[in-house]
Amino acid sequence: MGVSSIKKTKKAALVKKAAPLKNYVSWFEIPAIHFEQAVAFYNHIYDIKMKTANNGEFQMAFFPANKGVGGAIVSGPSCVPSQAGSLLYLNGGADLNLVLGRVDAAGGRIVMPKTLIDEKSGFFAIFIDSEGNKLALHSNK
Repeated sequence: MGVSSIKKTKKAALVKKAAPLKNYVSWFEIPAIHFEQAVAFYNHIYDIKMKTANNGEFQMAFFPANKGVGGAIVSGPSCVPSQAGSLLYLNGGADLNLVLGRVDAAGGRIVMPKTLIDEKSGFFAIFIDSEGNKLALHSNK
């Protein structure tokens, strides 16, 4: 075996192919300027009570999650709400109309009503939250 073959073999051994991931999202944060207003918005549309934490510089309110992807509302330096950029799809439950129906009363607005993707993929809707963030909901029904 020549020197170049040995180098290629060593290089190939160092480059391992990553296994496919089951989930590509592990955590999400929704920025807020008016922290209490944002927490009240999500508590209302999901009919939940989020736990909060404050470390002096940042405030966080955590979406209840025992397993799977978790996330939080975050307020602090560089936490700026936006309608541009990535679009986060939140779980709309069995029928996203239940959560979507609470958006206006909580201080948000619907920009795209419940819309069929296709029979296999289900439905989605897009809304602006009380802080001005553009988000989506997804459900199978």
